[in-house]
Amino acid sequence: MSFRITGLDPQPFRRFYGLSNEALATHGVRRMPVDSSPGFPDRIELRDLDIGENVLLLNYMHQPADSPYRSCHAIFVREGAETAFDVTNEVPDVIRRRLISLRAFAWDGDMLDADISEGEKIKPIISRLFDNPYVSYIHAHYAKRGCYAARITRD
Repeated sequence: MSFRITGLDPQPFRRFYGLSNEALATHGVRRMPVDSSPGFPDRIELRDLDIGENVLLLNYMHQPADSPYRSCHAIFVREGAETAFDVTNEVPDVIRRRLISLRAFAWDGDMLDADISEGEKIKPIISRLFDNPYVSYIHAHYAKRGCYAARITRD
């Protein structure tokens, strides 16, 4: 089964780039300097940020479906990120090196299945989840903190 992993579109976050810390705070956003790596996984470029880069910590509605599974949570976005990760049949290092929760959803936002994995075991689980023809997309979440990581679709 061919699959595609994509990072978030940078467009909704651009309005925060370059704002003062005070202005960010009025939107519930915090700027943080990256002081360890790995440790700050960017959701646009799908990579661990380098020490010295700035990250924005903000709340993001990753599951906007009008269902009981509607959900939002904190994410990191590299300040200035412009190009969303978009790769077929590859799992980026930022996901592969962590324990990941994979949540399979139907087109209407209802969760049909879920599993956890890490490393090279992620690909077979993605394939197994997509074996169900009713699975429309999969959300990957960093399992320890429950934060949204990326969207996985059929390619």
